[in-house]
Amino acid sequence: MTTTLLLARHGQTVWHVENRYAGVSDVALTETGRAQAEALGRWAGAHPVDAIWTSTVSRAIATAEPACRALGLTARREHELRECDFGVMEGRTLAEFAEQDPAAAAAFRADPVAHPFPGAEDPRAAAERGAAALRRIAAAHEGERVLVVAHNTLLRLILCRFLSIPLADYRRVLPQLRNAAVTELRMDPESVGLISLNVPCEQESA
Repeated sequence: MTTTLLLARHGQTVWHVENRYAGVSDVALTETGRAQAEALGRWAGAHPVDAIWTSTVSRAIATAEPACRALGLTARREHELRECDFGVMEGRTLAEFAEQDPAAAAAFRADPVAHPFPGAEDPRAAAERGAAALRRIAAAHEGERVLVVAHNTLLRLILCRFLSIPLADYRRVLPQLRNAAVTELRMDPESVGLISLNVPCEQESA
């Protein structure tokens, strides 16, 4: 049977406003991020789901809370949906890194999979763990709709893996997932289909 997965990136944090990498670091939502979470909750209330899953990182858990309240559900947590570990880039911007090591920054921009940041998680391993986690969730909810709140880089790597896009192109093909926007996948044991990508829960002007 087909499972519908509704993938959402967590709400905005202070580091993301400043274009700082937040992987394993525990960074709280901003006021805007909390408002985005509330918008996702209203969307879930209008488009009910059967289950909610989040990563074990607090910004994802907090983003899912309004949807849980709206639907009377308790979110389940999956550690394998955590964001990638960005190594030396945690809390830093790419511009700062480029000033310190221009060659390494240029190599990352050219191919972020072959040349990840020093000390960072291998993007290929991150894609595999994240894809496996979503397959487990889909198998546990056959025929249901599931909201999954996770992270920008991890979700982009997973989407590339599922849609047969070279992982090295994840930053070019999927420059950014909007905070609290929804991407819809239809999954069965044999295939994955993309229904919609990066759709805001509310109009940008709202």
